[in-house]
Amino acid sequence: MLEVIEKLLILQDRDRKIARLREELARIPTERRELQAKAAAAQAQLEAAKHKGRQIETERKKLELEVEAKKQLIERYSLQQFQTKKNEEYKALAHEIDMCRHAINKLDDQQLELMEQAEAAQREVAAATKLTADAQKNIDARLADLAGREANQKRELEQLESNRGELASAVDESTRIRYERLFKHKGQNVVVGIQHGVCGGCHMQLSRSTVVTCQAEQEIVTCTNCGRILYYTRDMDLAVAE
Repeated sequence: MLEVIEKLLILQDRDRKIARLREELARIPTERRELQAKAAAAQAQLEAAKHKGRQIETERKKLELEVEAKKQLIERYSLQQFQTKKNEEYKALAHEIDMCRHAINKLDDQQLELMEQAEAAQREVAAATKLTADAQKNIDARLADLAGREANQKRELEQLESNRGELASAVDESTRIRYERLFKHKGQNVVVGIQHGVCGGCHMQLSRSTVVTCQAEQEIVTCTNCGRILYYTRDMDLAVAE
């Protein structure tokens, strides 16, 4: 194998690792936002359950005030009955008292219904509180793991990038420029082997002359279809195209 090919393969391996780490690091902010969104959603459900409970309690207190107001009316109407000497006024006040008592009965029924709803809301809050706590605990652990992974990947990336320049400078400038252009436009598979007579990058059949020249290991050979840099080793199955 040509020495320059060996250097390119080392450089390519380094660039692949760097690219992989950069991609993984780029995904971390999204993963973090997703976890934070889950925590926020769990908290929102808990707040919604609490709000529902507060609404029920407010409505119940409102009914209590209405009942108290009706009772005060009954006391007032009863006092007026005691004071009046007219039969018609007495009957009218009696009717108002009955209406108030009927309203109180309806309000009492509504209060009972609200008490049942309040108990159900309390159970919902308790369940939501536990779910939120469990979810937050899990999310906190995952966020901590994510932060640890991010720190490790940043250190690893820094180490890989620290001497990447040395590996690149070991390759002659024209070949390095060609390699870096290919790496930018063709992806991470730039220096590829020949297997069964085809390019390891684009998988197109290579001509006999291309394969033979590559096998001779006297010069850098590129795929006539995709432009990738080719190499050959003895463990590869060399099936030359006719």
